[in-house]
Amino acid sequence: MHHSITIQQIGPSAILTLQTISRQIFLEAFADTTSEANMQAYLDSSFSYDKLLAELENPGSKFYFALSEGNVVGYLKLNTGEEQTEQELEDALEIERIYVLAAFHGQKVGQALLNKAFEVAEELQYKNIWLGVWENNQRAIRFYTKAGFEVFNSHIFRLGDDEQTDLMMKKQL
Repeated sequence: MHHSITIQQIGPSAILTLQTISRQIFLEAFADTTSEANMQAYLDSSFSYDKLLAELENPGSKFYFALSEGNVVGYLKLNTGEEQTEQELEDALEIERIYVLAAFHGQKVGQALLNKAFEVAEELQYKNIWLGVWENNQRAIRFYTKAGFEVFNSHIFRLGDDEQTDLMMKKQL
């Protein structure tokens, strides 16, 4: 049963919900491929209250929840200007995270969040939109390729003492 997905921009008041869903989705995605110690260290550093609050309060980043029947089922984080994790593309908006709860995969939540990102890029008149994706995440790579993204670079992503390669993909708008 597909329920309609609504997208809502969030601010600092949503921090606890954001923290809960960030951790849950990250655990679902990577628990099988990452040691418990590396995982705990990453969750504590990346999704700590202080770090998320600083991100939410940063004017160069924007956060959106995807809601289904009032429940948060995914979220989007966009970065502009200096806040981008890489500065390789001129005139670009970065999608830093599109996270969807596993139970809602295949229900167009990712698509709704991606559409929101395109909408924001258009409003801000950016020429490019880009993101990084783990090279072994075939599902995500297929999703972005289908949406018109293409690989233009790669970089190393560290998860604890594990090194992984992220592909950088972009789409011209």
